[in-house]
Amino acid sequence: MSSIPADLRYTSDHEYVKATSDAGVYAIGITDYAQGELGDIVYLELPKKGAKFAAHATFGTIEAVKAVSELFCPVAGEVVEVNARLDGEPALVNTEPYEGGWMIKLRAEPAAVSALLDSAAYTKLLGGK
Repeated sequence: MSSIPADLRYTSDHEYVKATSDAGVYAIGITDYAQGELGDIVYLELPKKGAKFAAHATFGTIEAVKAVSELFCPVAGEVVEVNARLDGEPALVNTEPYEGGWMIKLRAEPAAVSALLDSAAYTKLLGGK
């Protein structure tokens, strides 16, 4: 069973959005389900601070032993921080997807975040897995 924290928002592309202590700034990463499907993460290509993305735009790539996948921006916004730890420790995405494995922090509209899937809807999307 994948971990699906109740306080996060989710996309059908298996990204999560987590509020930070900064109003209007959200940590973005992939869900526990997604990291499990990908397998061992070996490399990430992430954007630079200041980059702006539309909702559903590709913001980077994630490389696992099995596959390379695109990362999609859950909501429109501007990158305010990139998780530099992932340069040397990409496996944090596997071991701590919701804590140390976040990828970018994005300044975004709270209303857009609220419109994403809640934990119950994401669980249903996964078929109750």
